[in-house]
Amino acid sequence: MADETFETKLQQLNQIVTNLENGQVPLEQAIAEFKQGMALSKQLENTLANAEKAVTQIMNDNNEEQPFQANNGDEQ
Repeated sequence: MADETFETKLQQLNQIVTNLENGQVPLEQAIAEFKQGMALSKQLENTLANAEKAVTQIMNDNNEEQPFQANNGDEQ
């Protein structure tokens, strides 16, 4: 499961949500799927946080990371 993509994990989470919303799952299976869904949700959240951190960093001329500062359109 370590090499699954973000999209694969998201699809798995969506399937779990669909199964649980359906209401046709035995209680024991629903609990197991809920636990798996929570774990997937945490993994997806971590992936998004890491992606956000990577996107908001840029490299300067000395190949050092520095925070990205968006141009809000005030400069001309």
